[in-house]
Amino acid sequence: MMKRRSLLNARAAWVPAGVGSPASIPVVEVLIEIPRWSFLKVGSTGRVDFVSPLPCPFNYGSVPQYLGLEGDLLDAVVLGPRLPRGTSVTLRAFAAIGLTDRGLYDDKLICATSPPSRQDYRRIAAFFRLYAGCKAILNWYRGRPGRNASEGWCDARAALGRARPLIGLQQKPSVPF
Repeated sequence: MMKRRSLLNARAAWVPAGVGSPASIPVVEVLIEIPRWSFLKVGSTGRVDFVSPLPCPFNYGSVPQYLGLEGDLLDAVVLGPRLPRGTSVTLRAFAAIGLTDRGLYDDKLICATSPPSRQDYRRIAAFFRLYAGCKAILNWYRGRPGRNASEGWCDARAALGRARPLIGLQQKPSVPF
C-alpha cells in the first residue's frame, strides 16, 4: 500500500490541482519571444541568450506588464499553434509552473485559449524538468553558480501575486539575460 501511495503522489506532481471557475482565471497579455519549435532562446531584451540543441515545443514569451521574482519580465508558455516572434496575444493563464535558475525562482504562466489537457500539463512538466537539467549544464559551462530545478505547479493567481506590476516606462528588467 505504501508503494502505491507514493506512486500516486509522484504522478500528482505532473498535473496541477484543479483550476478554478472560468471567472477566476486571470487573463494576461503575452508577447511571443520564442515561436514554437524554435532553436533560438531570445530574452526580453531581444538578445539571443543561447541556441538550443533541441527546439522549444511551446510558444514562449513574457507578460510585459509584470516583473517576475528574478527581476526579468514574467514568463509565459502559450499552448497552441506556432505564433510568430513579436506577436501579442491575450489569453487565460490556467496555471503556473515554478523554475529555479541559478538559485533564482521564476514563475512561468501556462496560457491558452481553452483549458489544457492532462497530457498538456504532463508535457509541460516533463519539458521544464529537462530544461532545468540542461540549464544547469549551460550555467556550469558559463561559470554561473546556483541551483537549477523545476519546482512544480502553482496557481496562476499566486504567480501573478508574486510578480511586480510595471508602472510607467522607468522600470525595466534588471537581469542581463
